[in-house]
Amino acid sequence: MNNIKTKTLSKINALALVRFLVLGGVMSIVPFYIHIQWITGPMVNALLILALFIIGIREAFILALIPSLMALSGGLIPAILAPVVPFIMLSNLIFIYLIDRFSLILKNSDKSYWLGLFIASFTKFIFLYLSVNIISKILIKQELIVKVVQMMSWPQFFTAFSGGMIAFLFLKFIKRI
Repeated sequence: MNNIKTKTLSKINALALVRFLVLGGVMSIVPFYIHIQWITGPMVNALLILALFIIGIREAFILALIPSLMALSGGLIPAILAPVVPFIMLSNLIFIYLIDRFSLILKNSDKSYWLGLFIASFTKFIFLYLSVNIISKILIKQELIVKVVQMMSWPQFFTAFSGGMIAFLFLKFIKRI
């Protein structure tokens, strides 16, 4: 039995675990306490990108599910928008995936980062815009649709791209890009 515990503990990368927990903690706190989309959005998107480049895509995918739930439970996303949360989560996964693919295809150059960031931000925006348009017409009262669609349209591109700019500066500073 001791041998199993030793083998299991020896396979755990403590630094990676700490990084995962710190990024997850910050991703949980930011949308729960900061209720300004123009601040929270870039911070969360920057954290998603940092997670991708610092701890890896699988771990970043897991962390990508946290901010939307915290934003909903903390009040940044109104309760009426609860049906949209899975689409926000999926858009975060798409965002991370596209940045990762472009970084791998174009071999981690600055050009690959910016191209990947632009395409990922644009794809996230289009995905959310189309999803929310469909979902809101089915589930949300007509008078709220305009505000919901506005919240999930072009601001998503801006917050994703500006978060990528923040992440780029940090990644350059720690020499990960």
